[in-house]
Amino acid sequence: MHPTRGRWHGTADMAGGPKPEGNLPGTASTERSRLLLRRLDIGEHVLSVLLAIVIAHAIGAANVNWAAFTGYMVLRGHFADTLVRGMLRITGTLAGGVAALLIVPRVEGSWAWQALILLLIGTATQYGAIVGRRAYAWLFVGLTFAMVQFDAVEQPGLAVPDFVRTRLLETVAGTLACVAVGLMGTLTLRRLWPAEREPGSGGARWHPGAARHAAQSGMALAILAVLSAFVALPGLAQAPVTIMAVMLVPASAIGPSGLAPVSSRMGQRIAGCLAGAALAGTVLLVAHGSAVLLIAGTVAGVAIGRMIETGEHARRYVGTQFVLAVLVILVPDTYADAQMEPGWHRLLGILTGIAVLGPVLVAWHWIGPLVGGRQGPVRDGGHER
Repeated sequence: MHPTRGRWHGTADMAGGPKPEGNLPGTASTERSRLLLRRLDIGEHVLSVLLAIVIAHAIGAANVNWAAFTGYMVLRGHFADTLVRGMLRITGTLAGGVAALLIVPRVEGSWAWQALILLLIGTATQYGAIVGRRAYAWLFVGLTFAMVQFDAVEQPGLAVPDFVRTRLLETVAGTLACVAVGLMGTLTLRRLWPAEREPGSGGARWHPGAARHAAQSGMALAILAVLSAFVALPGLAQAPVTIMAVMLVPASAIGPSGLAPVSSRMGQRIAGCLAGAALAGTVLLVAHGSAVLLIAGTVAGVAIGRMIETGEHARRYVGTQFVLAVLVILVPDTYADAQMEPGWHRLLGILTGIAVLGPVLVAWHWIGPLVGGRQGPVRDGGHER
């Protein structure tokens, strides 16, 4: 098993994806139109995930399931949106990886410096992910750096360049799959049923509420660094992913305290992980190492998760986490090595992240009203929806 196996899952993570939108000639407002568009969207996501798995094996990516999840998250209905999103994800991953190469080896063994660096980088990138013009790139700068930092803590002696290289390969594999599927759709079925462009993110010069919220995220990462120096925390490399992911809420939803919207995302993250793990675990038991059955389970899991994610309800983030749990378990580096361990590792990481972040949010929830302050206007950044 690769040294980073089971540690790169969770990004993303993030909010639920957009509903598939487009037009059918003469019947755009009918239920049949929406059903066909939704089926097309689900089919594209399934195909993108499968292609990402193939590409990841072809280019030697170490954690194939992370490439598969990238193939799920980057894809959008309009090809231009997919292309931009893929470029931002690669750029953010590369920038976060370079920062890790320069900084992580220099702070190795010093929990104080690690905590300070994570506080600064975590706060800055979380803020950029909430209100920045290139929000998706900002998110992956922070996520990549934090994952490399905590992987180095959890596995001392492993070369940081190896972490960064495999992370970048996995991201490229998934992005290439999305671009290929998006281009194919643009040249074929999307000619009949084109998707609408996603609205751009305007960004903001300054938003004190978002800055305060981002600082809480950075503080939680710093606390995690301190705790990890003295306690063997379960799922350590997954915990920072959970912290940054659940804190990724629109600036307009933060208000005087982000406790309510973040708590909702925490619950949905746990629910999606448990539901996806239950399905994947069942498939794993039935498959008995059969690659055909594991792939069939992957297809079913992606389709079900995407249906949840694009449904008419407020719990769409459950669908995203459902898919990730399925991919973590059912897409091993080799199908002969499929097991439940990565799923449990991810769940422990989620619980650890929530256990560290929760007290920070609750503390500010009580302190915030005493501090007061007005919230400035903002145009929300481009988080994963």
